[in-house]
Amino acid sequence: MTILGPLLFAGLIIGPAWLAQMEDTELKKIAVIDSTHLFVDRLPETEYIQFDYLENTTVNEIKESFKESDYYAVLYISHIVTYVPNAVRLYSDKQPSFAIKSHIANAMEKFIEHEKMDAAGIDPEVVKSIETNISISTIQWTESGEEKESSTELAMIIGYIGGFLIYFFIFMFGAQVMRGVIEEKTSRIVEIIVSSAKPFELMMGKIIGLALVGLTQFMLWILLTFAIVGGAKAIFFPDLNMQNQQQQEAIVQDMFGEDVSKAAQESQPALNSAEMGEAAAIFTSLQNINLVAILGAFLFYLLGGYLLYSSLFAAVGSAVDNEADTQQFMLPITIPLILSIIVMMNAIQSPQGPLAFWFSMIPFTSPIIMMVRIPFGVPAWELALSMTLMVLTFIGTVWLAGRIYRTGILMYGKKVNYKELWKWIRYKF
Repeated sequence: MTILGPLLFAGLIIGPAWLAQMEDTELKKIAVIDSTHLFVDRLPETEYIQFDYLENTTVNEIKESFKESDYYAVLYISHIVTYVPNAVRLYSDKQPSFAIKSHIANAMEKFIEHEKMDAAGIDPEVVKSIETNISISTIQWTESGEEKESSTELAMIIGYIGGFLIYFFIFMFGAQVMRGVIEEKTSRIVEIIVSSAKPFELMMGKIIGLALVGLTQFMLWILLTFAIVGGAKAIFFPDLNMQNQQQQEAIVQDMFGEDVSKAAQESQPALNSAEMGEAAAIFTSLQNINLVAILGAFLFYLLGGYLLYSSLFAAVGSAVDNEADTQQFMLPITIPLILSIIVMMNAIQSPQGPLAFWFSMIPFTSPIIMMVRIPFGVPAWELALSMTLMVLTFIGTVWLAGRIYRTGILMYGKKVNYKELWKWIRYKF
């Protein structure tokens, strides 16, 4: 998985981009029967879509000889199309692609809108000038009064990815701790190990060891994924940077009608604010984000959440003889994690709300919910309280799991229930 993981992650990034640039290069010739006679030679053609306007024929007549023809489909436009939206039909012996349907529908919609505005005496240019787009820039004040440009969208993305990675890490490596304990118990290897190590030391060694393995694997995944994506970009998308540069130069040329390099130098602020304002705002917001604090909090809650839950997973593994018997004990452990994913969506929408606040304080849900809130800004006392509760709860769960573990690893052939677990907790040695 150390090698396959980055390949899968890189595939999820590269695959959609590669598929998106793949075009259907087969020429599609569409017969058009226009009873309105309005759209003749008005539907825009592309390199792979052509329209053949037919006169004095019907759909049924074409249908009889359709297989012998080279038509991809037959487009029928009824005379009531201007006031009945579904008066257009596309006939074919195969399911037409969404791209072709959208191309035809968009072209017809724009044409009809234009004709209706002409009939009403409305200048299309006036309507176009009225259309307004608003882009809100968010500015965050610091305690010293300094203003920094921020991005709500970027904070949402960082919070969501951070929370989901913690959820994934806890489940994946916590389950490995449980399976490892069950394997050692059923193979009776644990009886040899406890002769030279205390049960608590054995449990903590397994938890910490897998935590370090998990962190190492995570770092390798991140580095290898970026390396693979970078290599794939250079191999499969060599013209991507050139195309972006050409597009930017074309924008400058269109805006200023002069030498590209000169215009780019003289009008860079105007270009950023007009055509590339959103992209520039995102990069500016990324520079203003305290990545050190976010990464520090991510590592703390990643390890804190893992240590808290893995100790419980270890206790469950020591109490059963096989993985099938873990279900009754797993449900109470997994419910807070699943609930965290549900609450995470609310926390992204309202990071300062009461629901997000309380779930970021509860240690069993705080690793995910607090990670979502941190990119939006969290008061220092809330972060300190959440971390303190996390550490105290971790100490408590480790103590609790240790008392179950020391008895459970040497118990065989007995179905354990919660009453039995309570007895193990109260045993004195």
